[in-house]
Amino acid sequence: MNVTRYHKLLRVSVSVVALLLVFDSGFIFPITKQLSSNTLEYLGGAVGMSVAVPPNELNVITAELSARDRALREREAALAEREINTRNFGQENETDYSTYILSTILFMLMVLIVLNYALDFVRARKLTYERTTA
Repeated sequence: MNVTRYHKLLRVSVSVVALLLVFDSGFIFPITKQLSSNTLEYLGGAVGMSVAVPPNELNVITAELSARDRALREREAALAEREINTRNFGQENETDYSTYILSTILFMLMVLIVLNYALDFVRARKLTYERTTA
């Protein structure tokens, strides 16, 4: 059977994605799941923008009102979260989307490999049949 760069690329990519999936899911070491989650949160928080406007009386009053409103919302959210945590004690509601995405990518790569080898087998069989009939 002829092994091309495509075959090698598929094998290497499946190996890399499988290792990433094991690392991301925390299958062997649970700390790797936490490390992966913290990395995603850090990267999500690192992306940002800021814009500055020269201060005047209206801006200062609006900023103070917004800060009070934000503080009130944060207190309400903390209270609601505390209430939810007391109701769902011991239950984990955290969804790990990165594990699902990596699992889907790994499945697609495995399908490509199986399909590739199946088509290579059919082609080789067809060539063998043509040689014997000719």
